Amino acid sequence: MKYCLLLLSFFIWSCATTNQSTTTRSARPLSQQMADSFMALYPDSVPAVRNRAARWGYEHGLMLKAIERVWQQTGDKKYLNYIVKTLDHSFPADGSILYYKAADYNLDNINPGRVILTLMQQPGLDQQKYRRVAQTLHKQLDEQPTTKGGGYWHKQRYPYQIWLDGLYMAEPFAAEYAKVFNQPEGFDHVANQFAQVEKNLVDPKTGLLYHGYDESREQQWANKETGLSPNFWSRGMGWYAMALVDVLDYFPKNHPQRQQLIKDLQRLAPVLTQYQDPATGGWWQVTDQANRQGNYIETSASCMFVYALAKGARLGYIDKKYQEVAKKGYQCIVKKFVETQPNGLLALNGTVSVGGLGGNPYRDGSYEYYLSEPIKQNDFKGVGPFIMASLEMEK
Repeated sequence: MKYCLLLLSFFIWSCATTNQSTTTRSARPLSQQMADSFMALYPDSVPAVRNRAARWGYEHGLMLKAIERVWQQTGDKKYLNYIVKTLDHSFPADGSILYYKAADYNLDNINPGRVILTLMQQPGLDQQKYRRVAQTLHKQLDEQPTTKGGGYWHKQRYPYQIWLDGLYMAEPFAAEYAKVFNQPEGFDHVANQFAQVEKNLVDPKTGLLYHGYDESREQQWANKETGLSPNFWSRGMGWYAMALVDVLDYFPKNHPQRQQLIKDLQRLAPVLTQYQDPATGGWWQVTDQANRQGNYIETSASCMFVYALAKGARLGYIDKKYQEVAKKGYQCIVKKFVETQPNGLLALNGTVSVGGLGGNPYRDGSYEYYLSEPIKQNDFKGVGPFIMASLEMEK
């Protein structure tokens, strides 16, 4: 009898502990928990060499944009203060931007400008300083080399190449800049970047988008007839999907190309749904190669697709049914990839560290290449989109 009572007591204690753990995780929105965990990992934005949060680049901009949205959702100024502290490290007194070289014509370096535009409009901050930074970044876009159709080269060292990544890196900034600075012609340039992708990178059979396009057909990875890279990389399409829903935040309702951008998203949404893994709800690293040896459900792309589908459905760009697709994807991410660590901080697992084409060592865009890149915990490219996806799901 005593033994049975002991077992019963242990069972009740065990259930209470489990419930307490679950309650701890769910007591506050996951968006805030993940943002706070990130800030705890990177509490001080100095020195830059030791702290990636202080680098100038797209990862830096992505994370700060995610934290900005947590600030906007909560009104808690600790998030705004963190953004200001981190960014201000990059602006010495001479007016330059540390670690930024305009001559690189690197679209990745434009992405932090999104947060700069927010700070430029924030009372109580040095608005003129941020205005100068925004103008410096936009000047790069004014001079960015382009393909014959006007599509931006991804970087100076990747001539004649359009990568899906570049749409997220530059276009939401360019669209907001056009609105804030009242430059309506800027929207035409933004619309053309998406038009060039839809024209050159969409596979007519599947509706998926190839990672890259080489107008010159000179790259080893480029198909000699089409100029396209050989595979569909989910995070590349994730960048593109997020770019679509974000530029629409700024496009005038009466702009002639606004409806086309919505149509692009409406074209993409059922394609993403078709390639969602029915068993888990996530998306594969190489999108169309489900269950092929070595392939895996990848976190950052899954977060990006959840964000784009949830936001697109919420704002009425796509059918409300895609909210369920997003919900299934989000449940996969939380169940499979979000981990509560012993110190109470959240961690996000399962993000591929990088994906590119060309360079040195040379990346050939093969299936084997995409599976060779390391998978990391708390990679910015997963954490930022997870926070954004969480904010959408929490709405």
